[in-house]
Amino acid sequence: MDVVVVETTPLGDRSYLVHDGTVALVIDPQRDTDRVESAARAAGVAITHVAETHLHNDYLTGGLILARDHGARYLVNAADKVAFQHEPIVPGQAFAVGRLSVKPVATPGHTHTHLAYIVSDPDPGAGVRQAVFSGGSLLYGSVGRTDLIGPDDTAGLARDQYASVRRLVAESAPDAILYPTHGFGSFCSIGPASRIPASTIGEQAATNHALTDPDEDHFVRHLLANITAYPSYYAHMSPLNALGPGPAVLQVPESVESAELERRLEAGEWVVDLRNRVAFAASHLRGSVAFEYGTGSSFTSYLGWVLPWNQPLTLLGAHDDVEKAIRDLARIGIDSPDAAVGDDPGALAPATALVQYPITDWAGLERDRASGETVLDVRRIEEFSASHVLGAVNVPLHELLLRLDELPDSRIWVHCTSGYRASVAASLLHRAGRSVVLIDALFREAAHAGVELVSAAPA
Repeated sequence: MDVVVVETTPLGDRSYLVHDGTVALVIDPQRDTDRVESAARAAGVAITHVAETHLHNDYLTGGLILARDHGARYLVNAADKVAFQHEPIVPGQAFAVGRLSVKPVATPGHTHTHLAYIVSDPDPGAGVRQAVFSGGSLLYGSVGRTDLIGPDDTAGLARDQYASVRRLVAESAPDAILYPTHGFGSFCSIGPASRIPASTIGEQAATNHALTDPDEDHFVRHLLANITAYPSYYAHMSPLNALGPGPAVLQVPESVESAELERRLEAGEWVVDLRNRVAFAASHLRGSVAFEYGTGSSFTSYLGWVLPWNQPLTLLGAHDDVEKAIRDLARIGIDSPDAAVGDDPGALAPATALVQYPITDWAGLERDRASGETVLDVRRIEEFSASHVLGAVNVPLHELLLRLDELPDSRIWVHCTSGYRASVAASLLHRAGRSVVLIDALFREAAHAGVELVSAAPA
């Protein structure tokens, strides 16, 4: 058995192509299925099976389209209520993929109907003997969060998760390689998820708090205490996955004409500038907002979280960035955004004013901030509680559009952990007519620059 990992870093997820050298099973494919298909061609294998561990909450699946395109069997838990044709499977009902044996295991917790798959090879040769595909159940160092179904289900699903990971370990070999879908920066993980690149069932049994904690009540309390905010677009993913997403449209559209782009800006439509945040602060089209592209996992999650769902969207930037952004957004159901393609915003909308706002570092804050001016921290609540600038106001970025009226009329100095979220916030504030300074600096450097920090964390 060979396992090919198809990583989706912007969302913190992994999909898998599992094959015996001839035929393959795909587990939890993302909507842009061309990456899995490329991996299958490179391996010289035919995709005959596609399986879901659960109805995903953080992305749209490519499973239905992939299965249709390849004439593959599409395996979905028989208990999931879906609107498309598929092959229902039940826990314990093993099936074969070539010489590989695949056993679905009930692992409720992340969702009520969650499945994991134990894949075994009776003749592994130099390959993998057993692999466990755990979806959002057992992760590296932790488990999938249990609060995505609803508040009334959260505690019960946490108890289910505690039992599920033990069941999965009991049915697997200690040397089985663990392949989770979530946990690589995904908001679907909870607790002390590890950034390690690989692990086995035995390693997790010895180190994962979900398996080493002998007290279920303590585990549940710990899990619930670590629940944090997750992107608002999650609310749309599972229902759309139950309907069966169509194919992703990945082509860059024809560039929007100048007059139309100017009209959209004047009308207050969302025009997203993909350039570097420093370049944006120095000069940008009045009414546009900054979502810098190419900075790891931040772009997709925060754009989908911050901007209102299902409103007209125009991407502005270089062709390569626009093309990649369209792919990323398609994964969360933001389909076919328009684009204004080019490196010079002024040339794309010549009749729209170019504006700017200042950018500084922590030393600049200490040196130039006037009395009565506001420091705005747009990190999440738990980050702010751990340590923050003395006197700072905390409005998490994902709440900012709804809470603009709460902020004082004074000039606002905005920061986050790295500068990325702060750059989005600064652009939103500036678009709303506020006087703003972007602190483009690492939070960990604040104290060294003489900034006084305090903690609101409980003793």
